[in-house]
Amino acid sequence: MGESSSSSSSSSSLSLTQQIGVAPLLKRLSRHLTRKFAKIFVILSNHKSAGSLGALAGFVIASVFAWKFVRATAGQRRRQKQTSDAAVEATKVVLGQTVKNKLNGARKMTCQLLGVILEESSPEELQHHATLRPSVVEVLLGISRFCDIYLIERILDDESGERVLLALENTGLFKSGGLMKDKVLFCSTDNGRLSFVRQLEPDWHVDTNPDTLSQLAKFIRFQLYISPSGSSSTSESNIFDSKSLESFFNEESL
Repeated sequence: MGESSSSSSSSSSLSLTQQIGVAPLLKRLSRHLTRKFAKIFVILSNHKSAGSLGALAGFVIASVFAWKFVRATAGQRRRQKQTSDAAVEATKVVLGQTVKNKLNGARKMTCQLLGVILEESSPEELQHHATLRPSVVEVLLGISRFCDIYLIERILDDESGERVLLALENTGLFKSGGLMKDKVLFCSTDNGRLSFVRQLEPDWHVDTNPDTLSQLAKFIRFQLYISPSGSSSTSESNIFDSKSLESFFNEESL
């Protein structure tokens, strides 16, 4: 910190805090005040006038207020961060327990990508873009802690599959260790998706197609029908319905 005046030190406290961090700022302010007091002491030793004493008193008062302001700002930010971190951790704990309860001991899940994991709802859209739904990320990671997840989708060309893999990778889902790139499977027909599910024999299957769910009902222990309208797909007792994957796994009861 340069040899700036006391008023400049006080007015720039916020910007300095943002630029260099609280701890370095406090150290610099302390050194600055020490130098200032030393200079003023030398001056007053030579000029013991009322004006000098008034200047010293004004400087001390301004410095104290500046010091208290910086410390209060640092403490407030520290408390806000601690509160935020605690809230996030508590949310993850609750979500993890809810996911575990909903899975009901399941060790393997198959899940359609379109309309469940991705914003897109048709293979035609994947020929242009693939966008992961941000709200589903934490739920996917939560599920992956308890069972294997296979993501399955029908695509019209290889480029569509590459877009999907890139969207998943860019979100960091493969880095977590729970989701694996070789467990993202693509096929060219809806029957191909059904065949994949039959071969994998999962405990849970998640899909947006009620016909696919009906055909799999007698082979799969639990199924989840995803419908934005929230409408029920069938009267089968092992098929549940929800507006989204994250909505279902955030509910406390099965």
